[in-house]
Amino acid sequence: MHFAIVGSGAVGGFYGALLARAGSRVTFIARGAHLLAIREHGLRVVGPLGDFTVKARAESDTSVAGPVDVVLFCVKTYDNDTALPMLRPLVGPETVVLTLQNGVDSADQVAAVVGESATLGGPTYIATAVEAPGLIRQTGTHRRIVFGEVFGPRAEVSARVREIEAVMKAADIHAEAVADARIPLWEKFIYLAPFAAFTAAARLPIGPLWQHEDIRETFLQAVTEVEAVARASGVTVNVDTRAKITEYANSIPPSTRSSMLIDLSQGKRIEVESLPGSVVRRGKALGVPTPMMAALYAVLKPHASGTP
Repeated sequence: MHFAIVGSGAVGGFYGALLARAGSRVTFIARGAHLLAIREHGLRVVGPLGDFTVKARAESDTSVAGPVDVVLFCVKTYDNDTALPMLRPLVGPETVVLTLQNGVDSADQVAAVVGESATLGGPTYIATAVEAPGLIRQTGTHRRIVFGEVFGPRAEVSARVREIEAVMKAADIHAEAVADARIPLWEKFIYLAPFAAFTAAARLPIGPLWQHEDIRETFLQAVTEVEAVARASGVTVNVDTRAKITEYANSIPPSTRSSMLIDLSQGKRIEVESLPGSVVRRGKALGVPTPMMAALYAVLKPHASGTP
């Protein structure tokens, strides 16, 4: 199975490296110093599960790389304007594009380029970072992908999703095939959108926020808003989603920061449009009030392109 990794950074690079190590054919799509490092020295992964280096093809131009069997679409959502058109040369009649981007907008955006029948989606749970060109550091042991169909019949897990799941599991990726990927996508989004927005707006990790009862209640108000948007969208998330989020937030290290907070603190672009912005736009379209998420969106929007 030939994989192309569009967005070969912390997420895509890590999963691509695991697949290449296990024997899958992998083409990394990268740019700049990261591309040159992968070409010259391979892609190196270091972390608690062991260190290794893989040698694999690396390109900046997808027109010389495809078509392939599976595309993992892992770029930051703010790069979609330039990244989405790169998918077309990679897609043949049997190709599937699995988007692992944050938020719930990505599958529709990918499908607009390659078609609904070629699009899969799902959330990923991973702790990695690009430490230097050609070097990815895994900072935790999570490497989970929950994925499946997002369009068409979703009564059972499709054969193509099962096939990809088997290849991923053989590569030591904790892959979980599901019939309807919209549910795990939204269940992650219900937590991620408030978590990213709160920590970024406050410029603080979760601990100093979560220790105050009034802030906890405000955070959970935002969670309730996103859950209401999910249900109005016809997605049957679990009834105990809020309770699970409370339990999770109680258990994570107080120093936990969202990637939005990290990017904001470094003056980089942030995924404000695909996280709080998406909640606000969807809420307006569905007639669901989202006052807390709207306030967070307003605070963060001026930083969408980096430090103003």
